[in-house]
Amino acid sequence: MFRGVSSMARLIRPLRKSTPFPSSSRIPIQQTPTLHFAQEKQVSLLNPSLQPPQFRRTYISEMRKSAFEGNILRLLRREIQYELDHSPATQPVTKFKSFTVNDQPGEQWITLKRKFGEKEDIKIEATMFDGSVPIPNSKGGAGLGKDVQLHITMIVNISKKEGGNVFEIMCSAWPDTIEINKLFVRKPEKMPAQPYAGPEFKELDDELQDSLYEFLEARSINDDLAIFLHEYMKNKDKTEFIRWMGTVKSFIEKKVE
Repeated sequence: MFRGVSSMARLIRPLRKSTPFPSSSRIPIQQTPTLHFAQEKQVSLLNPSLQPPQFRRTYISEMRKSAFEGNILRLLRREIQYELDHSPATQPVTKFKSFTVNDQPGEQWITLKRKFGEKEDIKIEATMFDGSVPIPNSKGGAGLGKDVQLHITMIVNISKKEGGNVFEIMCSAWPDTIEINKLFVRKPEKMPAQPYAGPEFKELDDELQDSLYEFLEARSINDDLAIFLHEYMKNKDKTEFIRWMGTVKSFIEKKVE
């Protein structure tokens, strides 16, 4: 359109030199259409109501989306600040007795490792809180509300030489005690899809049960470890919650931009 107007202007300029048009008659012919189109274009961009219905629907949809995302960001920032002000996480420890603690940010599991004697390598994998049970009240009934015991799943792997079999013990870590659930011996490289894990631990002879608890106790896998894990996971839960909200906030901010 602009090349056409420019060409027309080049054709008219010689006529202006030879034909003495009044200045008032030149304005409607040359300038009025140019101002009309420029003004129409400017108004249509600033005022969506002058656009076709399809454009107006898209414009309103984008406005609602932007307001919705802005509200999410506001709530996330508020929650993050609240957690930082009222319940800040502490720097996680990296040692517990003879164990080295390995915690990867963003993961639900932590790993504890140690050597026992000259032959044994011990690795413990513990998850964040993955369940709870009601605390019985004084009358023998189940507790209500917040009266619960949180549960941590703990897997103990004990190997005596590289490439040898692994003694695996499945445990529950309650707030102040360790409970053995299952135990079996497996090959290190690959475990069958459905390994035979023996009977339920509580079905074993009482004396054998006590001996296995003593076996773990000698390796510092005991009630003190359960207490440590619960304190550690409370702190990790705060850290991961704040990290999670920050990740969501960063994603929404990129979408907004």
